[in-house]
Amino acid sequence: MFAEIARRLFELVGKQCTARGVFTGEQLPDAIEKLRRSVVAEKTDPRKARVREDDEDDPKAADIGLAQRAYPIIELLERTRDAGGFVMWQAEKDF
Repeated sequence: MFAEIARRLFELVGKQCTARGVFTGEQLPDAIEKLRRSVVAEKTDPRKARVREDDEDDPKAADIGLAQRAYPIIELLERTRDAGGFVMWQAEKDF
């Protein structure tokens, strides 16, 4: 995931954009709900929740909406919640 996109999604759920982190099992339902509400907000008013991606090689990249970026993460979080797990990440640096 591109750092800019991850940063936006993490901001929506109230997570810090640190190189290492975790969504605990207890945090998953709230994170899922916040992402889902943001997707609904975008459908109501696309200016509210757009995820901007500037890509000189792909001029259509800027047209990708939040839902397209959020749904894979929502699905990951839901499957993890259903399995009673947690999500950890590690990147090279804070993003």
